[in-house]
Amino acid sequence: MSVLLSTTQTDPSVPPRPREEEILDSIRTTFAERGFDGASMQELARAAGMSVGNFYRYFPSKAAMVEALIRRDLTEVDQKFSEVLQAPDPFLALRYGLHQRVAEESQGCGDGTLWAEINAAAARKPEIAAVVQGMERDISRYLTLVFARITGLSQDAAERRFGAHATMAVMLVKAVAMQGNRGENPQRADLIKLVQRIIDVILDEVAAAKAKE
Repeated sequence: MSVLLSTTQTDPSVPPRPREEEILDSIRTTFAERGFDGASMQELARAAGMSVGNFYRYFPSKAAMVEALIRRDLTEVDQKFSEVLQAPDPFLALRYGLHQRVAEESQGCGDGTLWAEINAAAARKPEIAAVVQGMERDISRYLTLVFARITGLSQDAAERRFGAHATMAVMLVKAVAMQGNRGENPQRADLIKLVQRIIDVILDEVAAAKAKE
C-alpha cells in the first residue's frame, strides 16, 4: 500500500520527471539484490547508466531515493483509493482490493524484498524511519477516508474511531509483502486465507458502525 506525507513533504500529485522514473526503476532492482546498505552510490549510479556526480544531482542520498520511491508509489495508491471511493459499493471494492493485494504480495508479485530492505534500514536510520512511518500514516488516512464514506462519519470521527483498524490493515498487508514468496511453504494458502479473514473482521467492524448511526 503502498503516499502527502507531512514528515517527508511529498505530494502524490507531483509525479517524478521521466529521467527520475528511469532511475527509480533501475535502483529498485539494485536495492532488492544488494540490500539498502550493500548497494553503494557508485553501484546505483552504474545501474542507472550515469556518472556518480550526475546521479547525485537527482538523488543526493539514499533517503531521497526512498522518498522518491514512496512518492511514486503513493501516486498509484491515490488512484486506487479514488477508484474505491467512486465505486457503487466502496465497502465491497475496498475488501476486494485488500484481498487481491494480500494474494499478490504472497506470491512475490510486489516489492516485498525491496520494502524488507527499506524497513531494515529504517530500524537503524531515523531519516529512513521518518519516511516509512509517514507513508504508513498516509495510507492509514486513505483507509479512514473510505471508512468515513462507508459509515457516513466525518473523516475526523472515522480517524478517531477506526484509526487502529486502518493501522492494523496496513500492518497485515506489509507483513505479507515482506514475507513474500519465500520458497515452499505448505501453509502459505492457509496463512493468506487467515489474513484475509482478519481483514474481513476489521472491515465488518467498520461497516457495523453504519447500522448504529
